[in-house]
Amino acid sequence: MSLSSRAVAAALLCLLVAHGTSCSKQHKTGHKAHAAPTTPPPGTPPAATTPPPPSSTSNSSSSSNAGDGWLNARATWYGAPNGAGPDDNGGACGFKGVNLPPFSAMTSCGNEPLFKDGKGCGSCYQIRCLAHPACSGIPETVIITDMNYYPVAPYHLDLSGTAFGAMAKDGRNDELRHAGIIDIQFKRVACQYPGLTVTFHIERGSNPKYLAVLVEYSNGDGDVVQVDLMESRAEDGEPTGVWEPMRESWGSIWRMDTRRPLQGPFSLRVTNESGKTLVADQVIPADWQPDSVYSSIVQFD
Repeated sequence: MSLSSRAVAAALLCLLVAHGTSCSKQHKTGHKAHAAPTTPPPGTPPAATTPPPPSSTSNSSSSSNAGDGWLNARATWYGAPNGAGPDDNGGACGFKGVNLPPFSAMTSCGNEPLFKDGKGCGSCYQIRCLAHPACSGIPETVIITDMNYYPVAPYHLDLSGTAFGAMAKDGRNDELRHAGIIDIQFKRVACQYPGLTVTFHIERGSNPKYLAVLVEYSNGDGDVVQVDLMESRAEDGEPTGVWEPMRESWGSIWRMDTRRPLQGPFSLRVTNESGKTLVADQVIPADWQPDSVYSSIVQFD
């Protein structure tokens, strides 16, 4: 390595240790942040194998502790020490208000094996740290809500300040955060949103010929790999019986563009990583409005 290369690497490491890393250059740009180049800088380890869904994680042969599903990773943190990560409490998945329940600031960016080009959004992981003196060793659960563009390890979770500090012993949260970069263990677990059903947020800018929908609060896998839409007949408002696939826009937001006005009410069919499907019949009314939230009466088992 040349002298100049070593200097650049040393400067990058100093920045990381001083205050963790930032998942993306600009979270407030939403889909623009998601669309940023994801090529890691020179010297970054190759991407790891994608962790399986929670139903099969416990049998992982690459576990650091045979048979219990834990994998090795590195963790950093960003944002305010007791915050949710991004200044706008959002992220590249499109979720809003991640500082509030049910996310409660227990959020994380994931590098590509975890973010999965947006299809890992909403996945839940237990994390724990053991090596640092301030680590409690007690597992905490975090949700993938953002993308980590500059990984420092094959698995790299860039945590909110709240989530990073939660791995510490009582009263030693700041001491652990001061470490900046630490070795941790993680494993995929089922998401649980007690009392909540799968919810659909109609994004700002949606109109009769463009519908963008954010899917939230899915139990189980937590993530979404496909969304399909069924319109209703104009004459009587009954479902047409025809499912049309929506396209992934960015993060956990799915869209449909048409040359004619879409006819509500709309039913939505959601498929998760394990291949399970859920149908929310006519969950979005005919008089829907942009920037509105519509809760279904269904939830993944």
